[in-house]
Formats: sequence, C-alpha cells, structure tokens
Amino acid sequence: MEKKKYYITTAIAYASAIPHIGNVYEAIFADAIARFKRLDGYDVLFQTGTDEHGQKIESKAKENELSPKAYVDFISSEIKRIYDKVNVNYDRFIRTTDEDHVQSVQAIFKKLYDQGDIYLGEYEGWYSIAEEAFILEKDIVDGKAPNGDIPVWTKEAAYFLKLAPYQQKLLDHIEAHPEFIEPESRRNEMIQNFLKEPLPDLSVSRTSFKWGVPVDFDQDHVVYVWIDALSNYITGLGYHPNQKESDLFKTYWPANVHLIGKDILRFHTIYWPIILMALGLELPKQVFGHPWVLFNKNKMSKSTGNVMYADELVKHFGVDAIRYYVLHEIPFAQDGNITYELLIERNNSDLANTIGNLVNRTIGMAHKYRQGVIEKTILNEPFELSLKEKALYVLPKVRQSMDELRVSDALEEIVQLARYANKYIDVSEPWVLFKDESKKDELNHVLYHLVETIRFIAVLLQPFIPETASKIALQLNIQDLSFESLNEFGVYPTQTLGKGTPLFERYDLDLKIQSILDQKKD
Repeated sequence: MEKKKYYITTAIAYASAIPHIGNVYEAIFADAIARFKRLDGYDVLFQTGTDEHGQKIESKAKENELSPKAYVDFISSEIKRIYDKVNVNYDRFIRTTDEDHVQSVQAIFKKLYDQGDIYLGEYEGWYSIAEEAFILEKDIVDGKAPNGDIPVWTKEAAYFLKLAPYQQKLLDHIEAHPEFIEPESRRNEMIQNFLKEPLPDLSVSRTSFKWGVPVDFDQDHVVYVWIDALSNYITGLGYHPNQKESDLFKTYWPANVHLIGKDILRFHTIYWPIILMALGLELPKQVFGHPWVLFNKNKMSKSTGNVMYADELVKHFGVDAIRYYVLHEIPFAQDGNITYELLIERNNSDLANTIGNLVNRTIGMAHKYRQGVIEKTILNEPFELSLKEKALYVLPKVRQSMDELRVSDALEEIVQLARYANKYIDVSEPWVLFKDESKKDELNHVLYHLVETIRFIAVLLQPFIPETASKIALQLNIQDLSFESLNEFGVYPTQTLGKGTPLFERYDLDLKIQSILDQKKD
C-alpha cells in the first residue's frame, strides 16, 4: 500500500545572526512531528533552511568586512551545525541564494507581473530595517516601531502586488477551512485585524539595496522578501512556473503544515496564500503559528542580552534534556518560559526521577533478582494497577495529540506511563516477592511487565528524545522500535537484558547554577 504523504516546513531562519534557542525550538518542534509521522507510516518531506537576502544582511556583511555571500555562507553553515547538534533531521535545507530558487523566484515575479497582479508604483512610508517591513503610522510609539527599532522615512520606486482582488476569496477559504490557521486565537486575530479591513497593495521590490534576487526585467529592483523567502516552500519542491511540474511538487504539494512563529503569521496567512492564488496553486492545508520561548518571562532579544543559545544549553544539559524541555514546556497556544532553574527542575523531575529512575530500578532489580534474564510471564494481574492496559492506551492518545500538533500533550502521555510504572513498582514490591519462593512467578510477571512497559516508552520517545530512546533500546537489548511493535503487549521475548547505565544526571540546583555561572566567567 502506498504511504500517505506528509510535507512539513519551518519558516526559513534569517541569516543575519546565529539563532537563539527560541528560533531553534521551531526546528526541534518540526523535527519531532516529522519523526513521529515517519514512524506512523507516512512518506515525510521535512524542509527548513535560511532566508539570505535583504538590507540587514548587506549591512551586517559590511560591518564584518565580508561580501554578503561570504557572510550568509558562514551563518547558514552555523545554523546547519546547530540543527545537527540538536538532532534536527531535515530532508532539504534550502537557501534563498540557491541557484534553482533564484531562477524560480525571478520566473514567479515575471509571471505575476505579466498577468497584471504586480505593477510598478512608488512607495513612501516609515520603514524598519530590523523587521525589513514598512510600519504603519499608528504602530509607531515615541518614534519607535513595535520591536523597538527606529524606523526611517523611505520613498522609492517599487513593484506592488495587488491583494484586494484575492481578499474575499481568501476570507471564504479560511471560513470554509478553519483549520487553515491554527491555533484559533491566531485565526481570529488575522481575520479581525487584517482581513476585515481593505488590504493595501504589498510592496514586493526594493531599490535602496542590491543584495537580493534581481528583477530580471528591471535591474534597478531586487525582489523583496515576501516573494523571495515565502516561495521557498514550493521552489524547494522544484516548482518553476514555466516548466513541467516536478515529481517532488506533484507528490508533496500542498504542504500539510507550515510551522512558523506567531510574529510572522500575517505574511504566511495573507501574503503567501494570495501569491499562491495568483499562481493558480493550491493553498497549504495548515499554517500553525506557534508561541514564543520567553527567557524569564521576557521575549529573548540580543540587544538586552537575555538570550540562550543551543550550544551553551547542550554543553550544560545534553541534547535530549534541551529537546525534552522545549517540546514539553512550550504550550500549544501560550508563550513558554525557559530559565536554568526551570530546566534543572524539569530534568530532575521528569527525566532523572521518572524515566531514568524507572529504567535504572527495573534493570537493576532484574540483574539482582534474575541475573538479568527476563522470562516472559503474564499472569492474571495480581495488583490493582494494570501496566498492559495503560501501555496499550498511550500510542492512540499520542497520535491524537500529534495530529493536533499538541506535542507537549503527546510527550506528557509518555511521561505519565513512566510515572504509572514507577507506582507499579511501589505497589508490587518486587524486593518482598524475591524473598518468598512461592511468589517466583509473580516476581517474573512484575519484572516482565516493567520491561515490556519500558519497551513501549523507548519506542514512543523516539520522535522527541531519540538519543535516550536508543540508549533504552540498547539496555533492553531490542532492535524492533516500530510503532507496529506496540500493537500488542507481550512482545518482549525471554532473553537477557543489556547492561544498565544511568540515562540522566540529577542536578543539585545551587551547585549546577554555580557551575554554569563559573563557566560563563571563563
């Protein structure tokens, strides 16, 4: 049977600086969904990449005495390195300087111009270089744009994309397909704040800088970010308006989900669908505007210095503790918070004390009481807790949460299974059973049910904390980590366990904080 297709993208990271953990979170989030879908039998394409043009990059390159291309080559390679470090397993990493992307963008721009959707005009208004966007007068407070940047008055010739002809069609689409914009709060925001008012035409070219895709029929202009960057979702599939549809495009478009930060929702739910409508292409099935990761309840900002970077976090806590934290602690629709204290607390409570403790205790008892040999023993459950019943219930619940992109809820289901198994140890008291020869079968039953439950946990953890899942599989001495292996409880054969090794370090809060501060000084 042919696999169902699943195409997931992140917003492409702006190649002006090294991303902080708030930016990297999106890639980890998308990676967990892509890994889950692969395990769940889908043919998945996961695309991410870098947005590499614009005035800010031109300025940054000059500051660093580099050509813009040399500058973005460096930043893009750093972003790839960071994604590799946190185990983000993408299929295509697109760069807007890629030759195939540049040629497609030029052809898209020309097609929209030829059919009258783009026209030449003049733009006059307040422009924020930091946001690479024109700012409405009403949004300027004390001379500053909403992001704190001081906008400059700009007047220049520009090509414009007509939005009004498509506005009602887009509104009708959103009303017919409410899942197009998620969460619901973001959908309401887009409709009320933008689509209920007449949409002004959108500036789609610039003449005040040169670092961009040239408009091939008017060399004074470069294609502005909205057509250049947003088009990556189709150019990455080989789309070109004047060429035969590529196999990738035919297979994977429309995208199942564009995962983006809530701050760029307007561009993805208004400008992007209108560009697609103008090209005569299907709209993506869903645009999901995820919340921000806040540092100590404040938005991360390099200018204020309240920024955490993936390299530093991984050095202090390891990859899986960081992946676990951002996936578990960032809610579905509200901003999440990260601090060293919260990281330590979550590492200790969920990873070391719950998952790590369950695996350590079980393997330790199996070696102590049975020389590491687990005998397949299934009795009528002697205790009031049923691990079999609980374990079989988890994958369907995780699947439901993942289908709704509620990754935090999915992960919590797995941790709850581990908590339940720890409780089962306390209730069944294997150390008491070991002392009573008549309870030999009961002890075998308890150990078998614990190991089988841990097998379920290892399989289920793969999309979220893959290194930990592999370590558990090694300790259990199992190779089959497919979702199909979870169709029944009692798959683990009579065999010898591997060697038990601790999965997570448990930190003393004060000592760990002091250690981090000391390393910052060095």
